[in-house]
Order: sequence, then C-alpha cells, then structure tokens
Amino acid sequence: MTDQGKIAVVTGGSRGIGRAISVRLGSMGCFVWVNYVSRAEAAQETVDLIKEAGGQGQVVQFDVADFDQVQVAFKSIVAESGSIDILINNAGITRDGLVARMKEKDWDAVVDTNLKGVFSCAKAAVRPMMKNRWGRIVNISSIVGFSGNGGQVNYAAAKAGMVGLSKSLAREFASRKITVNCVAPGYIVTEMTEELDEAVKERMLAEIPLGALGEADDVAAAVAYLVSDHAGYVTGQTIHVNGGMYM
Repeated sequence: MTDQGKIAVVTGGSRGIGRAISVRLGSMGCFVWVNYVSRAEAAQETVDLIKEAGGQGQVVQFDVADFDQVQVAFKSIVAESGSIDILINNAGITRDGLVARMKEKDWDAVVDTNLKGVFSCAKAAVRPMMKNRWGRIVNISSIVGFSGNGGQVNYAAAKAGMVGLSKSLAREFASRKITVNCVAPGYIVTEMTEELDEAVKERMLAEIPLGALGEADDVAAAVAYLVSDHAGYVTGQTIHVNGGMYM
C-alpha cells in the first residue's frame, strides 16, 4: 500500500502507538507531521525513525485540548505543505480514579484531550480535504470505550464518544470522498504495560484469546489499511485490534 505524496498529521506521535503509526505512514510515502505537546526530543526521534524508513516528516507542537492552538497549527501546516490529506487522532491522556473520588478537573482534562481534541483537529483538517475531495480521518479509540473499565469513567466515556463522533463525521463528509473510521486497540505493549508486574500481566493475558499483548505495529497496520485506497469504501467503522478480548 502506498500514499506517495500525501500529507499526514499524527497527534500524539512522539511515542508508542502514535510513533508506530507515524513511521508506518512515512514508509508508505506520506510526509508526516508529528505532533507533540511537551516531549520535543521524543517527537524528533519519531521523525528520525520516519526518515530511516525512507519517509519524510517534521515535528509540530500544539495541545489538542486547546481549540485555538489547533486551528493556528493546522493553518500553518497547510501553508507550508499545501494540504492535509490524512489525520490520525491518536493523542490521549489518562487520569484514572474511582468516580466517587474523581476530581472534576480530571474528568475535564481527559474529555478535553481525548474527545474535544478529535473534534478540534477534524474541524481544522477537513477544509483542505473538502477542497481536494479526498481525505482520511482515523480516530484511535480503545477497547475500554466498548467494554467499560472501573476506575476509568472519564477515559471510557471519551473513547466511546469518539465512536459516535466518528460516525457522525463520516455521514457529514462522505459526499466529499472523506472517510472517517476508528481503530480500537486492546492491551498493547507500551511504556505503561512494561512497568506492570508479572502477576498483572498474567491476568491480562488470561483474558486475551490469542494469548499475547498486541504490538503498536498491529495498530499501525490497521491504520495503514484505512488510509489507503483499498479502504475507499469503508467509512463510519471501527476495527478492533485486541486479540479477541472484545468481540
């Protein structure tokens, strides 16, 4: 699959799943704008990996939770690159806690980043896509948005809301040949899962029919399909990448 010459923006691209997606898109021929908030060095490492994979990229700093920052950043990207063809809404945070003890600011922070951020970025990216009558938006949801998870009411609500938002966007933009889809990862090997003790990992594995944690590249592969011409007739859908844990 190739998207030679396409301009892609990946939010939260400095590490983990965002980094894997960025590198995959770069290897497909996209120019990738790697967004970060505070980890400039990590974002630049992602760009270096994109270049090693034969692609091109550049870092761009903005906070997806800040509507005005997003609009300014996307205008700058379009001014420099001429267009935005692919948007991957991957940026996300957690502020876990039982609802009885959860502070309002922890609810707001997660919803502002994980859900409002998708709205803000989609709103900013869709204008050049509509002009070109072609676009791909992929939103990275989560298994938690479908199954729920105690201690993550804010995160689960935002990730579930992302699915409804994506379906509505898919209906709005379909006439302009812009597709909008979700990828919902399950338990993926990341910096966070690496820190878990073995007993916790064993309990997680027992819930996964395929008997293994996923890799960030597994998620990137699903994204690669959705942004390609092979998925031109796929919109408003969610691809679950979870080893069978949620069906």
